Amino acid sequence: MSNTAARYDSPWKAALTHAFQDFIILFFPDLYPLIDWTRPAHFRDKELAGISLGAIPGHMVADQLVEVSLLAGCVQTALIHIEIQAQRDTALPRRVFDYNYRIHHQYSQPVASLVLLADEDPRWRPDAYHDHVLETSTAFRFTSAKLLDCAQRTEELLASHNPIALVALTHLRTQQARHDPHQLYAAKWELTQRIYQHCWRKERILVMFKVINWMMVLPEPLQRRYWQAVFKLEKEAKMEWITPLEQMFIDDGWKKGLKEGREAGRKEGAATLLERLLTQRFGPLPKTVQRKLAKADLAQLEVWSDALHEAKSLKQVFG
Repeated sequence: MSNTAARYDSPWKAALTHAFQDFIILFFPDLYPLIDWTRPAHFRDKELAGISLGAIPGHMVADQLVEVSLLAGCVQTALIHIEIQAQRDTALPRRVFDYNYRIHHQYSQPVASLVLLADEDPRWRPDAYHDHVLETSTAFRFTSAKLLDCAQRTEELLASHNPIALVALTHLRTQQARHDPHQLYAAKWELTQRIYQHCWRKERILVMFKVINWMMVLPEPLQRRYWQAVFKLEKEAKMEWITPLEQMFIDDGWKKGLKEGREAGRKEGAATLLERLLTQRFGPLPKTVQRKLAKADLAQLEVWSDALHEAKSLKQVFG
């Protein structure tokens, strides 16, 4: 997988998991009325990781596998296999076909394959795979949408309350910046201000912050300037959505390449900060809690940090 594809992968996965229904509304609206949205969608991408394509060149793990309930017809449920393709790849149609077949074989359920083409070539719009040999033919069609088409709807997306519209704009503005850090900073700051114009709950705000920061990677000086602007904006608006600990976890999404020594220091700093926040909320901490904080990794510290916002006791934080 190229660096370009990797840069967009995690943000889109986080956005899909958080706002799957909004993703369908924006990019595949014809499918929206066919799904029973009163029943929860079930994400099965962890199971999908066990489906290997073997030695097929250029293969990659599909982005998401979601089980949904349908409103009409004899089929009650179906699996939706979603690919986010960030660059042109001639092997894509074959890969989508292979995944569709293997998922169906694995789960014995009907499978719909949806592909969001997020590359920069307006003419590349694959939606089918064909093979023919010795009078034997294979024909497979899938549904695709082109992210680049959204570039003509900028004002509409900026005004939209749909969180996936913000993700789409983040991706497009990242492409348009073409590695110009100052242009990227300007776009990142504009989109960040848009977050505060929506009356979203804190969970959604944090997801959108992560998406923007993972996708729009700034040099360290500009990133520090960005966080200073964010905290100033929150102070002026009398909001406190992003704590210093949350900033660390958001930044960590695009700093996974740091050496282990720096990562260990980052964990220690996160544990210290979380301990201080817990003490401010609940008073002196028992030694058992202090030991848990000392042994926890960054992922676990993030879980506890998320729980802290709504928790009314230490027990609710640590579950």
